[in-house]
Amino acid sequence: MSALSRQAPRRQRIRKGLVLLSFLLFPVTLNFLSPYLIVLGAAGGVVNGSLILFGLLFAGSLFFGRLWCGWICPGAGMAELAAQVNNASFRAPRAGWIKWAIWAPWVALIASLAVRAGGYRSVNPLFMTERGVSVDEPAKLIIYFAVVGLFVGLAVAFGRRAGCHTICWMAPFMILGRGVRNRLGLPALQLTTDPAACVKCGSCTTTCPMSLPVSALVQSGRIEHPECILCGTCIDGCSKK
Repeated sequence: MSALSRQAPRRQRIRKGLVLLSFLLFPVTLNFLSPYLIVLGAAGGVVNGSLILFGLLFAGSLFFGRLWCGWICPGAGMAELAAQVNNASFRAPRAGWIKWAIWAPWVALIASLAVRAGGYRSVNPLFMTERGVSVDEPAKLIIYFAVVGLFVGLAVAFGRRAGCHTICWMAPFMILGRGVRNRLGLPALQLTTDPAACVKCGSCTTTCPMSLPVSALVQSGRIEHPECILCGTCIDGCSKK
């Protein structure tokens, strides 16, 4: 088999290149994805960069679902690297409750601090990131390596994207947004399927980065799942596309 024939499909090469680039830029962007800085901002009545980004993720998910998770998130880059060590499917789908147990009290804390501060009174996208770089001093490397170690460690220990399933504080915003979209019937980016063309080879389920039962979803005629990240891996690995 030639090297060319072993290449991933072009779409997947582009996607993986984007998320790996996002991971390389993580020392710059970390503060804009920080749940802790949102808490500090709320206590001071400041709308900061991470709060703005998370709001945009919710709004964007109304039309693009969890496209961020598949194509842009630095955590996806970490997952791609961890998959080189452990590419097994994540086998604990019920563990998804963990991220909600983290998210709900965190959002309640933000709301309570904002109310105590008299509401949001200013907007500062560079709150505590005045130099434009998140990791701008040695002490902040501790936070950086803690986050990277947590996501990579979970994936290595428990399988593909274990951290995305269990501890990601951004995923609930997009899951909720997608749920609103589905209830309202808004036009949005989505995967489509032709059950009649399916040969039931199971490759879509085997290769899904989020370990979803894609083959069963295909047979249902509707590929819609709160953990779907619209990466297109199932399509690119399907002989019938």
